Amino acid sequence: MLQAIDMHTHINTGDKAKRTPEQMRAVGTPVNTAGKRGVTPDDMADLYQGLNMMAVIFDVDSETTTGVKISNEETAGWVKKYPNTFIGFGSVDPWKGPLAVMGVKRCADMGLRGMKFQQATQAFCPTNPRFFQIYETCARLNLPVIFHGGTTAISAGTPGGRGLLLENCRPIPYIDEVAARYPELRIIIAHPAWPWHDEQLAVMRHKGNVYMDLSGWAPKYFPESIVHNANTLVQDKVFFGSDFPVISPERWMAEFAALPIKDTVRPKILLHNAAKFLGIELK
Repeated sequence: MLQAIDMHTHINTGDKAKRTPEQMRAVGTPVNTAGKRGVTPDDMADLYQGLNMMAVIFDVDSETTTGVKISNEETAGWVKKYPNTFIGFGSVDPWKGPLAVMGVKRCADMGLRGMKFQQATQAFCPTNPRFFQIYETCARLNLPVIFHGGTTAISAGTPGGRGLLLENCRPIPYIDEVAARYPELRIIIAHPAWPWHDEQLAVMRHKGNVYMDLSGWAPKYFPESIVHNANTLVQDKVFFGSDFPVISPERWMAEFAALPIKDTVRPKILLHNAAKFLGIELK
């Protein structure tokens, strides 16, 4: 029986899948991620099947800033290979304009269930009107979007953070404005959005179309306000997410078990909220 749905995991596709750990580190990928380059989607499928979990998988298209091509077709292929384990989200580089819009449509045609954006690495401000057609297309095709929230481990500690701007990952005003402009667009703010996690909670409470996943942080380090609100006011809008391979689902689950989460809320966060969001019928 399905125990959980991990709403946030990464795979590498296209040219990115061919890079060595040294090449990954050179572009700012966290060392603990780059060191796990041997973990293939086949390995992930074995892992999640053994845990009786499903996982949302995606890559991130940052070709404009990195020159590296990804492949949404490969993501769709892994879902086709493991339909009872993987749920695929696509990604388009927002700076590609009409090609990005076409890419969203192509993702929908391939059966991918949503789109992933990372505003720091993709170097874009979500409220720039040049990107609105992308959101309009996602909304029309009923594709939810994942926006990165808060700081990022990518390039952390390097001089100038390799030019990445954290400001673009702030919930207010950016994600709040997109949610207000497109009320039919379902938005997931990825990660506890530290240092703006209280802004994140405010947007979630105010905008019915905004959710969050708990990926990218070991649960023992969750800010207190995240734990409190996940346990109470936004308990129906919070998803389990690991950010695999940054954090393993086993570690995340073990630390989450130690949090003071109500028995009535825990299964919502681990499984039921995501199943409802994705339209997965639980047996």
